[in-house]
Amino acid sequence: MPTGLFPYRFLLALTLPTMPVTGYLIGDNFYTLIVGIVIIGLLDFVVGRDLSNPPAEAMPALEEAPFYRAIVYACAALDLGLIVWGAVVVGGLSPTQALGLALSVGFVTGAQGITFAHELGHKRSKFDQLLAKILLTAVCYGHFFIEHNRGHHVRVATPEDPASARFGEGFYVFYARTLAGSWLHAWRLERERLQRHGFSFFGWHNQMLWFTAVPLVLTAACWLAWGAIAAGFFFVQSWMAFTLLEAVNYVQHYGLSRELEDGAYERVAHSHSWSASETLTNSFLIHLQRHSDHHENPSRRYQALQLYDDGPQLPTGYSGMLPLALVPPLWFAVMNRRLRATLR
Repeated sequence: MPTGLFPYRFLLALTLPTMPVTGYLIGDNFYTLIVGIVIIGLLDFVVGRDLSNPPAEAMPALEEAPFYRAIVYACAALDLGLIVWGAVVVGGLSPTQALGLALSVGFVTGAQGITFAHELGHKRSKFDQLLAKILLTAVCYGHFFIEHNRGHHVRVATPEDPASARFGEGFYVFYARTLAGSWLHAWRLERERLQRHGFSFFGWHNQMLWFTAVPLVLTAACWLAWGAIAAGFFFVQSWMAFTLLEAVNYVQHYGLSRELEDGAYERVAHSHSWSASETLTNSFLIHLQRHSDHHENPSRRYQALQLYDDGPQLPTGYSGMLPLALVPPLWFAVMNRRLRATLR
């Protein structure tokens, strides 16, 4: 098993849910956005990249080490608690600071909550899958559990996948396409599953009905318990969270394709996702940036994900790439050249 600081650097993930609380205490609820987007992005250049892989003989023990699962469970609990805390305190803030708190909590529940739900959702444990669904429902994006596992991983890097950005497609066009396409395809996948098992569409077995109803119940509960501002907070943090997710999706697969000359699709490989090696961001996001290996080995736990020298590499980590994606001309100037060099 890797020694030194390797296991302990993932403890940085535990600090992310504390950032909105810190911002609230110092009176600047945009603090999390400044740290998460600007400071961590700059520190990525200072700290540098981690290009190492665990040795093959250490992989079995590494995958089963309980330390790494404990971090996931702890962060999941913190993220859920953060949403409740935010709904409680937001009513006492000015409109501007209330917006800052909602965006900051959404930054955490998107960057971390959905990331941890993604990790848990790929596991066979029923408890892990249930926790993944809870985390996703808490940001009004429960259908991701269905669409990501049974849709995206099957259709990645093809025109049929709404979560794979096409060459020359700007983020805002992609965003509209993936929001609608992923949601509709999740309904289709769930309908097909219900038909295979002989379940009624309008019944408690339909997960999409649960994923639709529960966020509405949570919004109403926030309104009844803490007022309209709390309900608005819940909606805004959810929007921020799933928007951040789709921005990451945009970065992870932009322009890459599995289509062969005869129109068939080759098998999913590490060449069909962009990865990044920035140590700090990978520590906060439990190796989410090692996305190439995740698609080649979806069930592999985050601590064991590999970096491939011959896979597509982003010029920097997500903290630098996400702001770039929001300005399509700059994104195209950087990434189209990088894409052509990768495919050469």
